[in-house]
Amino acid sequence: MPQHCCLLDGDIKLVGNMALLPLKTQFKGPAAKETKDTDIIDEAIYYFKANVFFKNYEIKNEADRTLIYVTLYISECLKKLQKCSSKGQGEKEMYTLGITAFPIPGEPGFPLNAMYAKPANKQEDETMRSYLQQLRQETGLRLCDRVFDSATDKPSKWWVCFVKRQFMNKSLSAPGQ
Repeated sequence: MPQHCCLLDGDIKLVGNMALLPLKTQFKGPAAKETKDTDIIDEAIYYFKANVFFKNYEIKNEADRTLIYVTLYISECLKKLQKCSSKGQGEKEMYTLGITAFPIPGEPGFPLNAMYAKPANKQEDETMRSYLQQLRQETGLRLCDRVFDSATDKPSKWWVCFVKRQFMNKSLSAPGQ
């Protein structure tokens, strides 16, 4: 059974049909500051190796959509990090990937349009784009801490081995990227 998000409190804001969950981050964006030990990014990284094997994932709540997005983004990060020769280079790659233009739900090129509602208006569109960018930046930074071996400053084979796996047979990047 795939792992589902267990961070849904009663008072969560939504953008489209995705939960705007609090984050432990220094990056600017619409996410509230997380005060607990664990946030959605920690959870996605923790469950990534188990969840990435699943071709199907039943969405039980809006927070699962956030978890799915972060899981797919981790796959994109690993594709870049496997080519990096040091943590410093990895951090630069993650920064660039985090701020590079990307499609959001409802736009052509977003791989999960069937599962995600597009933003209802311009303000929601800006909030979603900003939140996803905040998620992307923080995820990339934390992933570097996990993926790079502190002794060798090289990517760990125990993370890089998941590059070929596709969660739900989906990818956030276009084929061939």
